[in-house]
Amino acid sequence: MSQWIEKRFELSKYHTTVKRECLAGVTTFVTMAYVLAAIPNMLGNAGMDSHVVLTAMVLLIILTSSAMAFFANRPFALAPGLGSVGIVASLILNEGISQPVTAGIIFWSGILFILISFLGLREAVVKVIPVSLKQAVSAGIGLFIALLGAKSCGLIVAAEAKNSLAFGSLASPKTVVCLLGFLLLLVLKSRKVPGDMILTIGIGTLIGIPLGVTKLPEQFFSLPAGLGSQFMQVDFLGALRIEYLPFLIALFIPDFFSTFGTVLGVGAKAGYLDKDGNLPGIDKCFQVDAVATSFGALFGIPSMTTYLESSAGVEAGGKTGLTVVFTSICFAFALFLAPLALMIPAAATAPVLIYIGIHMLGAMENINYRDRTEYLPAFLCVAFTIFANNIANGICVAVPAYLVLKLAEGRRKELSPLMYVLTAVCLLYFVTLLG
Repeated sequence: MSQWIEKRFELSKYHTTVKRECLAGVTTFVTMAYVLAAIPNMLGNAGMDSHVVLTAMVLLIILTSSAMAFFANRPFALAPGLGSVGIVASLILNEGISQPVTAGIIFWSGILFILISFLGLREAVVKVIPVSLKQAVSAGIGLFIALLGAKSCGLIVAAEAKNSLAFGSLASPKTVVCLLGFLLLLVLKSRKVPGDMILTIGIGTLIGIPLGVTKLPEQFFSLPAGLGSQFMQVDFLGALRIEYLPFLIALFIPDFFSTFGTVLGVGAKAGYLDKDGNLPGIDKCFQVDAVATSFGALFGIPSMTTYLESSAGVEAGGKTGLTVVFTSICFAFALFLAPLALMIPAAATAPVLIYIGIHMLGAMENINYRDRTEYLPAFLCVAFTIFANNIANGICVAVPAYLVLKLAEGRRKELSPLMYVLTAVCLLYFVTLLG
């Protein structure tokens, strides 16, 4: 067995051991275990069956992370991206798009990712999208996630009298649990406590029991839910309508660039980068991520993407794919703890969503605020994502603005020909809104 492990994962080449990889895998699991509560809650609020979502998500985490381990031999775990989950929840709740059509949009965004990954077009796509808009999309999704978290616990509500968002009842039990959890998370983050997010969720859940926000389940263990109600419930053709194209782009951009940034960032921590700052075998990582997105759509699960929390496992000494094999084993055990995961209320996961959303705003620091052709479109992207309650609206306002500003300043050479195509798509999107 040890010889097979050595041959498959090349432990001696990376100066690591099975014990170290095991500890690193458990560390990765602990740091990303919050997805067991956060994602079923978010999609459950959108009308999906939380237990089915939990089962499908865990199985996909196991399958896709194992694929990354055996195909790319990298310690990168995959799970549904919170940004993508936020977009999908918005499509169902705010846009009234059916779950099958939403699954179809996820699927086609994955197909786009697959084509780019397997045809070697990664560098071309990286150059087409302006840096400022890449950062703005990330920041806009961050604010969207933070707002979803705040709304899920009643901290922020729609005030009909004022025709705007406002504070909800700050004395309500759900809001109290959220506020206490957020303060706790800030303290844990400041003290650099391992597993801070899952600790916050766990303590928030315990606080919520006497407050009546949640209650203990009748049993702690259960068999996984059946997947029949979600598997292959996909409207492939319905998702190809022109008005859905911006949503497809909205799902593709964060998935693609999050993967790009994560594998490079975590790869740097692991010491994988060569002298030119490139990651050997990065195309394999992209290919696993791309296929995982389309495969996950068949189960109604938003874009599976490489998780930044993988860096915790790398910091704990993980160097090879064996790390995420152990992470997958941990998630396999969690599959039978659904009653415990499902008792966690939205109020307990809300602080994590708010924190992650705020943290994503850090992308805005990479924008050149001395160049109006860069910072104005970026601001419009973030602002209209929130003002118009839709990430596609933010993107479709920002792209034409970017093009117009560059042309107005006589800087046409800075525009890729594909920017004209993207602008045309955005204008078509607004035409569909007129109808």
